Amino acid sequence: MLIVEDNADLRTYIGEILQPNYRLIEAADGVDGYFQAREKVPDLIISDVMMPQMDGFQLCAKLKTDEITSHIPVILLTARATKASKLEGLETGADDYLIKPFDAAELQVRIKNLIAQRRQLRARFSQKLLVEPHEIAVTSADERFLQRALNLIEENMAAPEFNAEEFSRRIGLSRPQLHRKLDALTGQSTTEFIRAIRLKRAASLIKQGYGNISEIAFEVGFNHLSYFTECFRKEFGVNPKDYV
Repeated sequence: MLIVEDNADLRTYIGEILQPNYRLIEAADGVDGYFQAREKVPDLIISDVMMPQMDGFQLCAKLKTDEITSHIPVILLTARATKASKLEGLETGADDYLIKPFDAAELQVRIKNLIAQRRQLRARFSQKLLVEPHEIAVTSADERFLQRALNLIEENMAAPEFNAEEFSRRIGLSRPQLHRKLDALTGQSTTEFIRAIRLKRAASLIKQGYGNISEIAFEVGFNHLSYFTECFRKEFGVNPKDYV
């Protein structure tokens, strides 16, 4: 969890509230907060609104339009309790808004609710990946990212050398950034994500009667039939030849 707060005392107070349950990263202003968010890709961000260099509204807007960080829930903290200020925060894409001084228990509950919402969203994305990639609707920044990721895998489906390292290079993220993004959205590592898409394509080809099992294995990027069979059985519970 990333805490972005220019007031050192308040930053320490928030840290003391959260320390027992979360691993914490701290930033003293919005600029450093944005850098830390892109570098570490935390599960949730708590940010003050009034800060030097880059305020919380600007930070939130940048985070929500950046492919690396668009999925991260953001809670904005502010002393301004006006409706206009709250609307401004929500319009930047903030997921929640808390007025100072806030109750520690309320902050904990709001964090738990946002984490639960992200888990539900991850389950929804994972369910969508059960269908063919081209059937996924593109309606949000996260879904657009997934679509781009799926397109890259489809373009390199038959290439065994298309691995996690090549995937991260082609999509323009570091390997840790890509891993954190995919784990947040799908619950899978980069390698698991690539393998799952290949296996789902293989299952589709088997149902279509595309060819024999060896041909299908090579078509989806597996060099060794035995490894393909092992992975397929783990994914679907049956051997490829028994799948239909």
